[in-house]
Amino acid sequence: MRPAEEHPAARVRVKICGITRPADALAAACLGADAIGLVFYAGSPRAISIDRARDIVAVLPPFVSKVGLFVNARPEEINAALENVALDILQFHGDESPDQCRGYSKPYIKAVRMQKSVDLESLPDRFSDAMAFLLDAHVAGIRGGTGQTFDWSRIPAGLAKPIILAGGLTSENVAEAIRRVSPYAVDVSGGVESGKGIKDPAKIAEFIREVRNAQN
Repeated sequence: MRPAEEHPAARVRVKICGITRPADALAAACLGADAIGLVFYAGSPRAISIDRARDIVAVLPPFVSKVGLFVNARPEEINAALENVALDILQFHGDESPDQCRGYSKPYIKAVRMQKSVDLESLPDRFSDAMAFLLDAHVAGIRGGTGQTFDWSRIPAGLAKPIILAGGLTSENVAEAIRRVSPYAVDVSGGVESGKGIKDPAKIAEFIREVRNAQN
């Protein structure tokens, strides 16, 4: 069984990813988000600079995790972010090896794009020190923020690591996703936006409300 199934009363956490503005980060935190994601990947429409990331982190209250997202980044890029931004967790969304993921002073999440060749059951052995696996839809040429779901039935029930479910989640489907997958956390970006990188507080509130309702 997955961790959420072993402890039925466990609360499903919520990560709001692709934050680009301090006001959006503060709104997400005040509405109940457990974590926010900052994208350090130039190929994303939600990419931000180190200076902007620092401004975003500065407005957050305590106990909100700051996750830095990287895609096949050079070590010097990751170290520059770590030296200048108070990140709590690294999220690797590219083709990084286990050694590349563990080469820093922070815990990490390994994102997995759910293409047909993925063998989820082998990943906990390869990435044995990952905090969790973030499972996202596979869309050629796009690293996250696809707005697409994937077949949730492909997730094995006995995976030995916590699951963070991503990919096309909205307030309309997140409750069903939680009931079917029992993830440790859910990750949303485009599903709570009014435009690319612009979060909508009303959509965030509705999304989090549906997450909570799914557990009642």
